[in-house]
Amino acid sequence: MNTSFAPPSRKMLTACVRSATTAPSLHNSQPWLFRISVPHIDVYADPSRQLPVVDPDGREMLISVGAAVFTLRAAVRGAGYDTRCELLPDADQPDLAARVTAARALAVDPPAEALAAAIPYRHTNRWPFAQVPVPADQLGRLRDAARREGAVLTTADPAGRDAVLGLARHADRWLRDQPDYRAELDSWTDRRRRHDGVPVWSAGPWDALEVMPVRDFATRPPRRPVVEPFEPYPTIMVLATAADTRLDWLRAGQALQRVLLTATWLGLATMPISQPIEAPAVREALAARTPGMAPQLVLRVGYGRVQAAGGSPRRPLSEVLLRAADGPRPAGPTVLPFPSPST
Repeated sequence: MNTSFAPPSRKMLTACVRSATTAPSLHNSQPWLFRISVPHIDVYADPSRQLPVVDPDGREMLISVGAAVFTLRAAVRGAGYDTRCELLPDADQPDLAARVTAARALAVDPPAEALAAAIPYRHTNRWPFAQVPVPADQLGRLRDAARREGAVLTTADPAGRDAVLGLARHADRWLRDQPDYRAELDSWTDRRRRHDGVPVWSAGPWDALEVMPVRDFATRPPRRPVVEPFEPYPTIMVLATAADTRLDWLRAGQALQRVLLTATWLGLATMPISQPIEAPAVREALAARTPGMAPQLVLRVGYGRVQAAGGSPRRPLSEVLLRAADGPRPAGPTVLPFPSPST
């Protein structure tokens, strides 16, 4: 029996890295770097892109990196290879977030094909959604997607929805009162030709009903804020993990992206709401609603009335893909004592 392994080409792995750069990130900061050493791809956090005002601990940075890790896994799997993923493989390199390995060639099954096909179509939709409820079976598929990555996704009931949105609005006001918050937000609002940040055209309107806490990327001169009524009864979900370590943040990011890609495949629009997690007191209040779990993100889900205009700009590969000689070579990984997902 022939048990030889034909490794993937560097060209194929480079294409998978390009797909990974489409992952969502806080303010589209894209805080990741990659190094290819066939058949491995190392994924690094880029602390130079951490947002010190809203993310002083780097939690959202690692959630963003985790989302890129899952996107990479989905792209490699969609290219016809099984994958192995080791999180935080080298204690001597704290910025080395993950090592993804393209293992044996493996036929692409329908679930893997769906996730890979959804990658280029996933966009954050900051506009009002249709007043159409999301079917229970589709919400169940989103919860299952999070569970497969070691996280828990719960759907808020009407009372819980109002409470969570109230906390989100309180957090949004608290953030606006923080020194340098407005300057940090402005620095990541793209009014020029650049490859990161949130473009003004994708910022979305203010909620005329004052229910939805939309981040005010586009409210500074010379642009006047657009005001539209959002859906009064949105579907709100909370993503949480069993603990609150760097490992959990990476798992939360992978779970988030699996959920977002699953939602995209189902034709659902999504908008992450991170303000409640960025205000410490509000996050504590949110945690009280999920006993024994650490909330990592709030997610709004529904059917978009306005088609997203397209993906936000992305940094070119020349900025995020490290050469083999750049920086120290990663040491051999220590496999974590939990089973890695196969996708």
